Amino acid sequence: MNKLYTTAQNSFTKDLVCFSHLRWNFVYQRPQHLLSRFAKHFRVFFVEEPVLHDSTNSLQVTLDEENVWIIVPHLNKNISDEEKINTQKDLLNKLFRNMQIESYIFWYYTPMALSISDHLEPQLIVYDCMDELSAFKFAPPELKARETEMFLKADLIFTGGQSLYEVKKNFHHNIYPFPSSIEKEHFSLARQNMTDPQDQHAIPHPRIGFFGVIDERMNIDLIAKIAEQKRDWHFVMIGPVLKIDTETLPRPHNIHYLGGKTYQELPAYLSGWDIAMIPFALNESTQFISPTKTPEYLSAGRPVISTSITDVVTPYGTNKLVGIADTPEEFITCIQIELERTEKDKAKWLEQVDDFLADNSWDNTWKKMLHHIISTYNEKHITNLKTKEQAYV
Repeated sequence: MNKLYTTAQNSFTKDLVCFSHLRWNFVYQRPQHLLSRFAKHFRVFFVEEPVLHDSTNSLQVTLDEENVWIIVPHLNKNISDEEKINTQKDLLNKLFRNMQIESYIFWYYTPMALSISDHLEPQLIVYDCMDELSAFKFAPPELKARETEMFLKADLIFTGGQSLYEVKKNFHHNIYPFPSSIEKEHFSLARQNMTDPQDQHAIPHPRIGFFGVIDERMNIDLIAKIAEQKRDWHFVMIGPVLKIDTETLPRPHNIHYLGGKTYQELPAYLSGWDIAMIPFALNESTQFISPTKTPEYLSAGRPVISTSITDVVTPYGTNKLVGIADTPEEFITCIQIELERTEKDKAKWLEQVDDFLADNSWDNTWKKMLHHIISTYNEKHITNLKTKEQAYV
């Protein structure tokens, strides 16, 4: 790692500017895991989508506790779309001048940000394509065209999973799959007997839990039917509700919505579950997802039941680390099997889990990504420089 970091320091700038469709302080996931690691060695600027209000245009700049600069444009909601783009460009120009951002890498999570950044000249463009965003509810209609443009401009592309890589790999020459990783030391805390959080303490066992965003990807009907058939089982739902009407959520006595929790709070909740679940619908928005929660649940030592999401089936289902079920009856059977496992069987399964996850970490993922960044930078700049020098000999 020291040699790799030294190479990075000697090769290019310390500045990385990220453009994201996600809020930094929303849910702690892939962007936060990766960029917080970059921020230990580089200046990182995390540019969010604008907040619309009634006041004047401005740029909110704050330094996060993880040493990431959070950049939030605040725009008057009455200005035109063209004015919104031009204003964000002006605000970015001002930020670059004030912070002396002169030599930098662009890191994109949303191709839509090309419209506000295409006038700038980064040394390298990285696109971390963590999801098929065009398949998500309320996605901008021009998103696919913007991604096509991104594939033409980007020097390096990462995908959030293997299945997404398979459908994107022929569109770029320098693309690599990086499925979800974990922080073992954090989630393994759940293997201990932690104090049950107050809002979970009174919920009876067995508890089957989920954490994450509750949105159009969730198979709410599946959970409702299981809860109806097994009224003595209790389903703990942790996370914010987005893009769906909260009034449509099933609310029998044994489904418990506890709202959003911080990343630091999750192990305490996991510790009190008997089983973890990934009850995603099988639709366009879930076709290429690689749920980060799969290895996180496993690292916590919780048995996992999931619908047949491609990147869960392979490798977790095929290695018999996760139960796969799509119907209420299949889910109930899988849960029943887990509840009846002997301690000896649980210990054997957990040993297999630990062997499988041995090399899985966000630290390793970040190091591998940095290696590709340095290699791509060297090929783009140093190789080209040598070629130019040779031309003058």
